[in-house]
Amino acid sequence: MRYLLLISIEIFWKLVPESKRPKCLYKTTCSRKIYTVTKDHGFIEGLKIALYRFKTCRPGYSLFENPVTGKKQMLLADNSILPEELIAERYLKKQFE
Repeated sequence: MRYLLLISIEIFWKLVPESKRPKCLYKTTCSRKIYTVTKDHGFIEGLKIALYRFKTCRPGYSLFENPVTGKKQMLLADNSILPEELIAERYLKKQFE
């Protein structure tokens, strides 16, 4: 199953140009993260990451600056908070320029 998931992601990368892929909220894209975790830790861990990213990497997010720390953060659709270090640069630049 591990190899099936890895091959599926590789096919996705080859068939869908980067400009046509969904824009990921995370600095490390969802497909790259799932691929790396699956390759290093197996199918079950890759599937867990895929489900987590499916729940969190979607519209309904909100960017804000934490008033205590001064760091930028993102409130995701599932109400979890993404720290600045994990947010894709394009969202930080768009919101805080």
